[in-house]
Amino acid sequence: MPYKGHNMKLGFIGLGIMGAPMAGHLLAGGHEVFAFSRSGVPAAVLEQGAKACASPTEVAQHADIIFTMVPDTPHVEDVLFGEQGVAKGLSAGKTLVDMSSISPIATKAFAAKINALGCDYLDAPVSGGEVGAKAASLTIMVGGSEATFNKVHPLFALMGKNITLIGDNGSGQTCKVANQIIVALNIEAVGEALLFAAKAGADPAKVRQALMGGLATSRILELHGERMIKRTFNPGFRIELHQKDLNLALEGAKAMGLSLPNTANAQQLMNTCVAHGGAAWDHSGLVRALEIAANFQVAGN
Repeated sequence: MPYKGHNMKLGFIGLGIMGAPMAGHLLAGGHEVFAFSRSGVPAAVLEQGAKACASPTEVAQHADIIFTMVPDTPHVEDVLFGEQGVAKGLSAGKTLVDMSSISPIATKAFAAKINALGCDYLDAPVSGGEVGAKAASLTIMVGGSEATFNKVHPLFALMGKNITLIGDNGSGQTCKVANQIIVALNIEAVGEALLFAAKAGADPAKVRQALMGGLATSRILELHGERMIKRTFNPGFRIELHQKDLNLALEGAKAMGLSLPNTANAQQLMNTCVAHGGAAWDHSGLVRALEIAANFQVAGN
């Protein structure tokens, strides 16, 4: 079983805002990392000792456990099953760990195809954003077999703190969608509260400080409330990615005959942000949709 300091041959595909620091933690843990990213492997990751590969196929040929961290369902499908995909480089006994946030339904299909090649599959989406990725404090929600989870757990522990096996393949992604519903609705609530306070003439920074000591306190009020007041809408976690996650929630709800009215409302507010050029804003920028409707800002000009 792997442990910190025991050198394993790992693969990491997708070295963006989240993936680069995550791969860095695996390298710092003493493991070999074979890396591939569409935009090239970042210099910082290469300097830590990662070995750049020409394709996902090449990564899979070298590595025993392959991690993927890409934006959306079609990207995972292409990385796994495209012309130069992971599947073409797999041999029996290897493990694929998808840490992207994608469709639970598609995840089950991907897992079945990887299992048919004699390999194990975990879906292991994360929460905690860029801050959590850099601090190795990500929450990791896992779907798959207990044996595979136990095998990979020491590697998850290099990247995160709250690591939970939820159930079978797809369960990790389902948990992540639930997480994104809560986060979106909390951002919307904090946005409404600070907008109300500011418009009424109260200092939003002091209102936030006061609320941090009561039942209304939350990580969203702490982190995203501060962003709303300081106007720091550089991601972070892009609105277009949260929009994608809420689409998964609403598609799933429709398929199950569920009504998720406030999730739908949060999605509409994100649509407003995108219409105003905010696809790449941090998701705390959801407050901008409320501000546009109110013709008033929480803070600043």
